[in-house]
Amino acid sequence: MSTHDLSLLGGDAMSIDAGIQGMQGIQGMDGAMALDDVDLFGDPVMDNSLGALPLASRPPPSKQLQQRLDQLRARGCCQGIAWGRLGSIACISKDGMSVDIHYIRCSPENGEWDLNDPSSSGIISLGPSPSSIISLPSAGAPIVHVAWAPTTHMPDLAVIDGLGRITILSFPLQINRPYPARKWDADPVDDLHGVVGCHWLPLPSASQSRGVGFLTQCSAANWGGSEYKYNHTAQPAFGPSHFHPGRSALVCVTTNGLLRLIYQPPNNRYEETALELESVTAADDLITHASFCCDKQNTLLIALATASKKLRVIRVSLNWGNLPSDKQVPPTSIQVRPTMREMHVASISWLQHGPSESILDFSMAQLSHVLVLPCFMETSNNPPTFASALVVTVRSYLPNETSPYDQEPQSIIDRWEVLNDQPQAPHPAFEQLGSRNGAAGAPPTMTRLRKLEPVTIPKIIISIQATTIQLGKVICVTFSDGTIQYRDRLTMAEVFNEHNTDTINSPHQVGFQFEDPTPCLQVAFSPNNFSFTQICEDGTLKWNKLRYTMGELGPLQDVQSRAVLAALTMAMSFAWQQQMTFDDILAVVRPFTKNPKFTNTWLKEIITLLRTVVDYSEEQHQHVDTLIRNNQLQSCLSLLNHFGFNGNFQPRLFHGKFASVALNLRNIIVLIVLANHTPSKSQPSLMNPLDEYEVVDTLIGCADWAIGLFSWIMDSLFNLLDDPEFMALLSDQRRFQELAGYLHARNDVSVYLLLCSSTRSLLQVACRRLSGLEEISNRAMQYYKAQTQPSNTSPPPLQHSYQRMYRTISGSIVKPQDFERLLSTLSRDISTAYQRTLTAMAKSKEQQQPGGTEQQSQQKIDGFVKSAQSRFELEMLSGASPPIIFREVLLRLFTSTLPSYKGIMDPARLYFANYELVEVNDDVKSLRARREAGKYVDVFRRVELVVGPQGQLQQQQGQVAGVQQGKGSGGGGGGGENIKVEPGVGGGGGKPSGDGEGGAGGGNAVRWRRCVRCASVMEDIMNQRPGFTFLLAQQRKCGCGGSWALVSRGALG
Repeated sequence: MSTHDLSLLGGDAMSIDAGIQGMQGIQGMDGAMALDDVDLFGDPVMDNSLGALPLASRPPPSKQLQQRLDQLRARGCCQGIAWGRLGSIACISKDGMSVDIHYIRCSPENGEWDLNDPSSSGIISLGPSPSSIISLPSAGAPIVHVAWAPTTHMPDLAVIDGLGRITILSFPLQINRPYPARKWDADPVDDLHGVVGCHWLPLPSASQSRGVGFLTQCSAANWGGSEYKYNHTAQPAFGPSHFHPGRSALVCVTTNGLLRLIYQPPNNRYEETALELESVTAADDLITHASFCCDKQNTLLIALATASKKLRVIRVSLNWGNLPSDKQVPPTSIQVRPTMREMHVASISWLQHGPSESILDFSMAQLSHVLVLPCFMETSNNPPTFASALVVTVRSYLPNETSPYDQEPQSIIDRWEVLNDQPQAPHPAFEQLGSRNGAAGAPPTMTRLRKLEPVTIPKIIISIQATTIQLGKVICVTFSDGTIQYRDRLTMAEVFNEHNTDTINSPHQVGFQFEDPTPCLQVAFSPNNFSFTQICEDGTLKWNKLRYTMGELGPLQDVQSRAVLAALTMAMSFAWQQQMTFDDILAVVRPFTKNPKFTNTWLKEIITLLRTVVDYSEEQHQHVDTLIRNNQLQSCLSLLNHFGFNGNFQPRLFHGKFASVALNLRNIIVLIVLANHTPSKSQPSLMNPLDEYEVVDTLIGCADWAIGLFSWIMDSLFNLLDDPEFMALLSDQRRFQELAGYLHARNDVSVYLLLCSSTRSLLQVACRRLSGLEEISNRAMQYYKAQTQPSNTSPPPLQHSYQRMYRTISGSIVKPQDFERLLSTLSRDISTAYQRTLTAMAKSKEQQQPGGTEQQSQQKIDGFVKSAQSRFELEMLSGASPPIIFREVLLRLFTSTLPSYKGIMDPARLYFANYELVEVNDDVKSLRARREAGKYVDVFRRVELVVGPQGQLQQQQGQVAGVQQGKGSGGGGGGGENIKVEPGVGGGGGKPSGDGEGGAGGGNAVRWRRCVRCASVMEDIMNQRPGFTFLLAQQRKCGCGGSWALVSRGALG
């Protein structure tokens, strides 16, 4: 009898397991009794001939693992933990009654990375709960699945319960504070509508809008003898996608074969359409698992597994309809009517035993995973060819602990290729007959599923998924013992398990490994696969990141060190290109930063690979806009800022101090620019933000901080001018290279802030913006003077705010106009030095290699000058010594320019000025005083927050009047009645002075937003005025690019 016949007679997996156990019991007990009764040769028979065979020493499978395997077999949509692209980690509780939002964060105490404090986790619960942020109405079924959308601007989370009801939560401001965007109240309460598979549509690539649609990635670093050369690969960016480039849509399949599309039209209210895929008429037709992928022709390829052990593959096309191309059409008036069309591809039985499988496989008649992978372009072939789409299923066997046999757990990975067979050409006579009847002559392409050799692994698979490594060529398999394997999707061969510094595709090849494997039930990987979180068998959550296992890193010139740098550079460049979080990469790299040269070397490697623009020495107006929008440069500064951070009230390293000033300065410029513009041109009814006193008060704090920075820079320069050691280094050309080391020892970044063209340009822009604010405030004061008002009434708040702004800027020690004039003089000197010296070097080089026309020679000279400038700027950005051509520039600055400014600016006032708001004083005494006083700086309003030991707000300098007292709205994001409005969290009645209640949502405490990357803080304030709301909405992220987390005031988060 064949194995196929046995599987048909055996029924389901549970009956097969029972039959095998019964047979084993008969052989183990009755067989032994028969030997005792009959002695054919007259020899004594051992009483324990079979029954007393020693059991194998293997740990029995845990009850939790058995339950998890049952869940995976019952439904294909039961992922209890998910990691979003911006760093949020959603985790379903053990009882399925709530979802906790976790995140990894940089500790404010020491700068190390770990999971957040449980008290700062956002909680979404079924039914009312005192600790939850959002309470969802329950229908008796637990929450079974969570899935993050690929959006980067505003993350969305789908929460699905056991009945298939779907709630979509949006995270517009904080990483752990959701708002309901779609509620599941209207979804049917029916077991047949349970979701067995879901998928968020991908975001379109930048080139997809032009009709090309390719994703690129630096996927390999090849050693060339002296350095690594990076190779880029490309893969088609298949659709379908949402018609809005920044949004996604959720598609899911239900048990009864219904394909649901939940999308967000221009009016921002989620809508739904459905398509019936399979007609379910019997229990065997019910769908148990479904998997999606985007494939050729911008269609969805869906693999369905049914209770009758059938594997069906279908293709679905999505059409959004005719959308207006006129951008002047109001979004609310656009009607979107998407349609879906199903095309059957192939069908086959997924239970096909091979000749090499053991009898244990008969009990593996239930699937635990189904995964469909899109076709893959093999760029190594010439011309490139496409590997077929692939359907992958997993069947697992968990041995029974009562069995006397040495059975091992195992999983079988079955694979099917989705092949498109070209039909045979028909006889010419049939073609003539078809043409006479008007029928099409070309027969349709036939598609079939071809079974590939199964892969057997002696472990229990709890997760199998595609990765971003090599744009999907590698899949990741996770096992119940906590170990991980990476396999090639084409051959299923294990990869990255050998040390290799010649061709690097992954950090695992150069010494990085996941250590300390812990048995787990579920796992979620970070977007860049540098770490993962796992749900352990006891229900706890554990974060595990890559660790370097080859001891201390040697000199950076070694091949091994260069290999480590190359692997980390590829990972960071992809994270920046995809605009996803790279916090766990920073966590992995942080131990290497004990070597002071590692950070700067790695930064230069990343900038060189991505060709990030760092040269802004040419003063042009269009460069100002590109400087502010240069997100890669912001990420570079964020990297330097983090690695120079050692905890609150601890001295920053040189590069960290430099980057912190630059990032804060950039953020202030952004706020001032946005405040000078109306929120929306299409809504002229909205007032200008500067017509609201709360906005003006916020800008006063920004102006105060910027003026403090100008003053500190001038004070530092005057101190260096009076420093004989510094002037000696500057005067002696032979000792000029020692200048950088001397400034590093003093931890004085003032000179580098002026020499680097990027930070110098930011300072110039800030000066102009402050001058503009001074002019606006002066005009406002003149306007109010012309207005007649009773003498016994106090001025309106807006008038008072403009008076404060004018006094702050006009009464500053360092006038913005004077400081800008100094910067302009320095910029001209630097530009002249660049052009004179580098042009002479280029001409000398061109004379040694003559050839070409005069125009070509000039192009070569210009290219050489620009390349040399970028190289010098990169060196200074990384903290290296200024180029020798800057010696004359600095000498002129300190011997001619600065002495002339001593008469304009009072050095004594600068020396005794208070710079606590700028946070640049890093001496031990100042930091100890700030720690004991509990002083923090609000990076949005630029005011000092003084917090007592119990979290109470003792003092708040520069309080923005009315900001906290304004009525907050708890219904942001649609559906406010389901949100628990915590006192102070939504702007509801926080006090200027605390009353000792600083807990999470307790009393009248106003909570904080703390950056998960740099640990900066700002108060979580709300206001209903449109201008202030618009300005506050631009603070979705910290100035360093990190995400905000909502924490209790003074808490670590």
